[in-house]
Amino acid sequence: MLHNKFKYLINILGFALLLPCGLTQAETMPKPIQEMLDNGATLIKKFAAPSQLNGWVIGKNGRYTIIYSTPDNKTLLAGDLIDEDGNNLTETYADKYLPKPDLAPLYEKLEKSTYISEGTQGAPKSVIYVFFDPNCPFCHFAWKALQPYEAVGLQVRWIPVAYLMETSTGKAAAILQSQDKLATFRENETQYNLPKHEGGIKPVKPNAASSKQLQANSALMHEFGITGTPALVWKDANGKVQMKSGLPKLKELPGMTGLPEQQIDDPELARFQ
Repeated sequence: MLHNKFKYLINILGFALLLPCGLTQAETMPKPIQEMLDNGATLIKKFAAPSQLNGWVIGKNGRYTIIYSTPDNKTLLAGDLIDEDGNNLTETYADKYLPKPDLAPLYEKLEKSTYISEGTQGAPKSVIYVFFDPNCPFCHFAWKALQPYEAVGLQVRWIPVAYLMETSTGKAAAILQSQDKLATFRENETQYNLPKHEGGIKPVKPNAASSKQLQANSALMHEFGITGTPALVWKDANGKVQMKSGLPKLKELPGMTGLPEQQIDDPELARFQ
């Protein structure tokens, strides 16, 4: 019998069995993954991951997830895979292997979403949307990395979601229910507790309005096929909507913002050069 965790994955995920390039029907695969496929999920991709793990991209009904298996195929791992340098490999694999949705229709929804606008107001030179969790350390790094670009014409529209910790919903609500949302958002980042991976504000009880806003933002995040934060969405020089899951390298920011490269000397960001 399937474990409840993988029953859930089946319920949210693909249709018929597809065998990706490099995998034959005769190859062995973890029993729970085979059971997902037998129940109508789609195997999109198998790939090699660090520490002799195998990665499996599973899809169903337009939703996708990445699962890892140990070399003996007896144990499955689901969630973020973090390397020794702190990089979220699951986000990297999601960006590389997950099917990309048509982003153009979704961009209009972004413009109507609930967000906190930071940076150049009035007539910004460029605009980027960022999905963030108030407790997300890589969202905090993204905030720090984008500050110099905000100073030269960038507007960042921060879209709050909540999924990382029990306090994430309360902290997102504290921002959305604040009389000065931008000030509260900035307090969360300037007082961010990096060792504990906690935003710098106290959680509050969500009211009906903020709960509805967070639910809508979360639904929009899933429509984009985003599996983690931060996730950045912007229009390139040709007006095409682009998306990046995970914290980009600092050298990528000029291309994403359409602005000249800015000097970033923060030692916490040195590993993202």
